[in-house]
Amino acid sequence: MNQIQHVAIIMDGNGRWGLKHKKSRNLGHKAGLITVEKILKETIKNKIKFLTLFAFSTENWKRPQKEITYLFSLLEEFLLKKIEDLNKNQIKLRIIGNKKKIGPKLKKILQNSEKITKNNRRLQINLALNYGSKDELLNTFTLIKKKKIKITLENIKKNLYTHNIPDPDILIRTGNTKRLSNFMLWQLAYSELYFEKKLWPDFTVKDYNRIIKSFKKIKRNFGNI
Repeated sequence: MNQIQHVAIIMDGNGRWGLKHKKSRNLGHKAGLITVEKILKETIKNKIKFLTLFAFSTENWKRPQKEITYLFSLLEEFLLKKIEDLNKNQIKLRIIGNKKKIGPKLKKILQNSEKITKNNRRLQINLALNYGSKDELLNTFTLIKKKKIKITLENIKKNLYTHNIPDPDILIRTGNTKRLSNFMLWQLAYSELYFEKKLWPDFTVKDYNRIIKSFKKIKRNFGNI
């Protein structure tokens, strides 16, 4: 039985769900948060130590400003309401991505949330915010050059946003789209990929556990036989 340390999720389909049900993409994003909370609880139940959620990509800035503003306000509201609960449940929050373009108010909330939860060990949530894998790799090689160290596999790994985090065992993408969309291209080299037809707000705990059960039965060779 394969042990699971790290699950990564591309939470795709919120906007389409909102248009389908209430003719509002924003309502879909709000509904997606309910799914996030359910999956968090189930991740803890399964004793998985790392969960990475793709919240906002470097390409998402192309979306309408109104939608971007709503997404960030939704995140602000969620953290202000839930950070104490996350802390009580021994959940650590870590932001991966380029924080430079994030507004000062949200940036302060993110920094405070990371500070409050930094010593927690039950589950680490990696929130990929203004994240793009190509941007991450460019940043990594810039750091390596600045530090004047050799380009090696180990040094690349140590200078990624995800340093000190094991690579994902599982990637789940909802929304009936079969691509990685510039997400963790380095880290997903040997991950098992699960592409789900359901839109993220419709993704259930039952779906999640089905994937976990399936993964545990897979023979993983990592290039061996």
